Amino acid sequence: MAMLPVAQLYPRDVPDLRPPDGADLLQVLWCPFDHPIMPRTVLFWRSAATVTDILSTPPEPPAMQFDSYLPEACLLTPEQVTEYPDHLELSTELQEQLKKWNPPQAAEEDMDPQTYYDCVLSSAPGWKVGRWPAWGPTDPVPRPCPACGSEMDALLTIATFEEGDDEGRSWSPYEDPAAEPSPGLAHFDPGQPTAVQIGSGYKQQLYICPAAPEHPHTEFMQ
Repeated sequence: MAMLPVAQLYPRDVPDLRPPDGADLLQVLWCPFDHPIMPRTVLFWRSAATVTDILSTPPEPPAMQFDSYLPEACLLTPEQVTEYPDHLELSTELQEQLKKWNPPQAAEEDMDPQTYYDCVLSSAPGWKVGRWPAWGPTDPVPRPCPACGSEMDALLTIATFEEGDDEGRSWSPYEDPAAEPSPGLAHFDPGQPTAVQIGSGYKQQLYICPAAPEHPHTEFMQ
């Protein structure tokens, strides 16, 4: 079964990407079948100089569990943003302060302060590298490296949707607020440009060991 390309990232474009020594390219592939509830990903840290035999058309598998496991090709324009922890990862003191917070913007969005913080201020929606994960279906859980026990860092979020839940679209890209389809692209939805769907609309979060990125990674659905 051919693995499908999901993302190709260069540290020169993504400052939060920390490759192992000798690598300047990360390639993320996955199997287009659930293992058991989402595609299983594989990471390849490589030197771009060694990639010489480039396929003009990536191989497609003879079968897929869902069409949404075949990403539409997208050219990324990375934008670095500031994030804050999900309210569930704040200290007890800060959580209590958040409950008492009453910004007028929250009422305009018809959100309680906690929901407003999570949707508008803390964690960016959509595909992203690093930073803070968003939690929803489950509470935060320990994420130890299976090889050395170090607490793992967020590597990549593969999201079903790019846009958040606020009407003001506070996380919309700054450089290109009106997205345009690439020439010849039959399917294009600004809210779902890759056409990927995780579960019934969730996110697939990949984590790596900060001490040794080559250690086995882990993944969660949120």
